[in-house]
Amino acid sequence: MSPPTSHTGSGGPDLEELLEELRRRKWVLHLFGGREAPEIYAAVFQWQTCADVVVLRDEHRASAYRVPTFPGTDVFSPRVVTWQYHATPVWTLRAALTLAEPGTPGAPLQALRPQPGCHIPMELRADVTIRPTWTGFEEERGDDGGPPACA
Repeated sequence: MSPPTSHTGSGGPDLEELLEELRRRKWVLHLFGGREAPEIYAAVFQWQTCADVVVLRDEHRASAYRVPTFPGTDVFSPRVVTWQYHATPVWTLRAALTLAEPGTPGAPLQALRPQPGCHIPMELRADVTIRPTWTGFEEERGDDGGPPACA
C-alpha cells in the first residue's frame, strides 16, 4: 500500500496536515506488512489507562478507536473499545484528533464490541516497523542525558 493520498474532505485540513498533527502530538507510527511497501499504517497514542489507535488501510478506509489498556492488552486486536470511528483517512484522523482526553468531560466510557476495522491481522504483524513520529528527542532528555522523566 502506498501512503494514503492527500485530499480534503470539505474545507478542513488535508491528510498531510493531519499526519503532521499526529507527529506534533507524539503518536508512534507502526508500518505493517514490510518496511518498503507497508500494507497498513497505524498510529498509537498511549494514555495512562488507555490507547488511541488510528489504522489507515488505503485512501478510502480508515479506523480509529480508544482501547482500555491493562497488562497484556493487544491494542491492534482489542476485545473491547470505548469509542470507534470508521471512514476515510481524513475524517478518521479528524475524529481521533478531536476526541476528548481520558478523564475529561465528553471522554467516551461505554464498553463497545470493536468492529473488524479495529483489528490488524496477525500475519501482517510479523513484519512491522515502529517509528516515533517526533524529532527533538535530545531536547526532551533529562539533565543526566537519559530519557525524559515521567510527570
